[in-house]
Amino acid sequence: MIQLGGTMEDTIAAIATAYGEGGIGIIRISGPEAKSILDKLFIPKNLEITEHIANRRLYYGNVVDKAKNQRIDEVLAVFMNGPRTYTAEDVAEIYCHGSIISLRKILDLALQHGARLAEKGEFTKRAFLNGRLDLTQAEAVIDVIRAKTEKGFHVAVDQMEGALSEKIRSLRSIIMDLLVDVTVNLDYPDEDIEELTYDALEKSLMLINDNIDRLLATADTGRIIREGLHVAIIGKPNVGKSSLMNALLKESRAIVTEIPGTTRDTIEEVLTIQDIPVRLVDTAGIRETEDVIEKIGIEKSKESFNKADLVIFMIDGSRPLSEEDFRIINHIDDNKTIVMINKTDLGQTVSDQEIKSLLPGAATIKAAIREDKGIEELEQKILSLVYGGKVKQEESLLITNVRHYNLLRSAKEASKDALDMARNREALDFIEVDIKRCWELLGEIIGDSVTEDIIDQVFERFCLGK
Repeated sequence: MIQLGGTMEDTIAAIATAYGEGGIGIIRISGPEAKSILDKLFIPKNLEITEHIANRRLYYGNVVDKAKNQRIDEVLAVFMNGPRTYTAEDVAEIYCHGSIISLRKILDLALQHGARLAEKGEFTKRAFLNGRLDLTQAEAVIDVIRAKTEKGFHVAVDQMEGALSEKIRSLRSIIMDLLVDVTVNLDYPDEDIEELTYDALEKSLMLINDNIDRLLATADTGRIIREGLHVAIIGKPNVGKSSLMNALLKESRAIVTEIPGTTRDTIEEVLTIQDIPVRLVDTAGIRETEDVIEKIGIEKSKESFNKADLVIFMIDGSRPLSEEDFRIINHIDDNKTIVMINKTDLGQTVSDQEIKSLLPGAATIKAAIREDKGIEELEQKILSLVYGGKVKQEESLLITNVRHYNLLRSAKEASKDALDMARNREALDFIEVDIKRCWELLGEIIGDSVTEDIIDQVFERFCLGK
């Protein structure tokens, strides 16, 4: 177990619910003095003086500032003996009215009676340090709290329950078996043991590489489910960008007029498309203009679609492509573009073949936004792009965390280096170093081999009280 400056011996306390008005607020106390502190500030009703607060039993009573002979609030309270608690320590919780005044007064009393204010994420950090959660499970706690969609929530819950941890541990077990074989062949070459051939070594390393590759392949989808898909709507003025945004949002968020250049700045909204979070940006129409304010908006538009995960390029299909359309085409990446040929209800002048020749990697959709034509197809196309056109991955095995992704990439590099050396029949001593490095990097994901600095960085993302 890692010890951080002896702080594990402290008893900590914090408000565990969000600030603001609410029916109920919770103060959590964790550590060796949790029971003692609860006894000092909580007086149960209908409990004989000779009786004591029992383990895991909910009591009704009052929090009292005995020094001032002042009742603070009418509450429910419970004491839970460790290690079968969230932090694996003794824990007391007080459920009071959700007034910020009541919460602060009760927390102040807990601090006066010997607790110290918990740091960000310190309750979950203690759960990790005490072995109740591994690091991926601990990180998933904050993902559950911050989940934007039902899908993101379920991915986080699966990881909190250990789905990703189990996969990493299984992979590390395969690597350890290989590492043992390599070490035995190095240290005891004259003993009567089965010789590890380079062919067998290659086969094992290829299996390890394939397993890491499958995890890495889920990272783009995982990031989108966690953070959202950044989608920019671009095109020259008056092709229907604002109308598309309003249609997707199902409300009139952007101003729609027949006057070109109405949208002067980027407008950003968040929505969900079949449970995929989408950050939708309606950009200013890109054209030559002398209007200073409009010029600023156009520059923002270019910046926005350069950063976007997906670009929806809208054209007026009832008219030939203009110089402004060609200027935009020269700036966009067709591999992350959907071309919406809008206003097809007025007749289609721009052909599908013309778009295909200019943007061969782009998908095309025929649309008439004001008649709601093309919206459903666009939503399906976005969903398909999120999953790379493949069957949806098992949600529990999505890589949603940048730290996990970077460690997996480094582990893949180490295993690939080992594989290359095995193919070149290089010395086992060198191959052993990279295999061990791969095993250690995967261990950092679940926290089996991790530094204090990394732990601090992980839990700094948490809120107080969790």
